[in-house]
Amino acid sequence: MKSIKTVDEYIADAPENVRDRLNELREAIRSVAPAAVERISYGMPYYHYKGRLAYFALAKNHIGVYALFPDEKEFGKELERYSTSKGTIRFPLKEKLPIALIKKLLRARLRKLEKAARDKKLRNLPRFLAVYPVSTVRS
Repeated sequence: MKSIKTVDEYIADAPENVRDRLNELREAIRSVAPAAVERISYGMPYYHYKGRLAYFALAKNHIGVYALFPDEKEFGKELERYSTSKGTIRFPLKEKLPIALIKKLLRARLRKLEKAARDKKLRNLPRFLAVYPVSTVRS
């Protein structure tokens, strides 16, 4: 088994009939999160932006997108038709990728990561600055 080092290699190694879909998914992720770092992790494409944004992988009958952790209340209806488990959504190969839905899920994930990064930054501030943000402190 060959060791994949880049997303380009991962896609090139996939069967020709699914490469366009993998590229389409890759472009969707890049369009929503252009600052995300793209790499291979656990043998699949991985996107990091202030935390784990998303992974994707080709399986025999589907393309799995991982680490999205969709909010059931917000996306429950839209995800009904797909096989899901915590943080995983499987899109059947026999269907067109729902790029609009994928982008919506990615935007929701980005908001969670941004909030977590802000909260972490606030937790690490000295107590005075956490209580009185810099913008409200007069010199």
